[in-house]
Amino acid sequence: MALVTGAASGLGAATARRLAAEGATVMLTDIAVETGNVVAHEIEAAGGRAAFLSHDVTSEQDWPRIVATVIERFGKLDVLVNNAGIGGGRHELLTHEIEAWRRVLSVNLDSVFLGLRFAGPAIAVAGGGSVINISSILGKVGVADAAAYCASKGGVTLLTKAAALEWAPLGIRVNSVHPGFIDTPMVSGPLDDLENGDEIRNMIISRHPLARLGAAREIADAVLFLASDESSYISGAELVVDGGYTAQ
Repeated sequence: MALVTGAASGLGAATARRLAAEGATVMLTDIAVETGNVVAHEIEAAGGRAAFLSHDVTSEQDWPRIVATVIERFGKLDVLVNNAGIGGGRHELLTHEIEAWRRVLSVNLDSVFLGLRFAGPAIAVAGGGSVINISSILGKVGVADAAAYCASKGGVTLLTKAAALEWAPLGIRVNSVHPGFIDTPMVSGPLDDLENGDEIRNMIISRHPLARLGAAREIADAVLFLASDESSYISGAELVVDGGYTAQ
């Protein structure tokens, strides 16, 4: 039984589909109710087992409800994928407003803590399992005008390692996945809104040794590996999926 946050689109939807295709029962959560239900129905139509719940991952009150519903419906929780996140836009540090900073940290980092805090006990009761936190290559390297995003994803990286050490005796493995530039709405959407979006896209692609953007399925494959017994000796690790971007 797997719980995937931010599963209405992008990496979360691809991950939910991939886990279901391999036989997992998947609970999808998101604030985008209509599209989240569509993804869950598509998974079921394809022969998988899935359900959807409306979920504000920044809410301390919402998380116990989500976990309790998962246990009530499916009996246990084995896998948590903390995927929900936002880009937050471009902000120069000299003029960065605290509200915008806190919003990015709340969605990208606080939600991961809350997921660990409230889903962790359920996974422990089930006898252990796997937690996969979606960080970013910007949790490893910096970029200008994205301080909040970099700080949030860097926080996810080290929160993952701390949790992995603390929960090893419980049989819970905790790892992070670090996507590069993936062709999802979070990356493509802002580019499509720019007059010179194609030019910038080509510039970004040129910086990748594999000479393309990544596909959501490729991140989902990494999550599937870390969720499975194939990765049984891996915990506290950073799985970078970026087309070679950070190897340079």
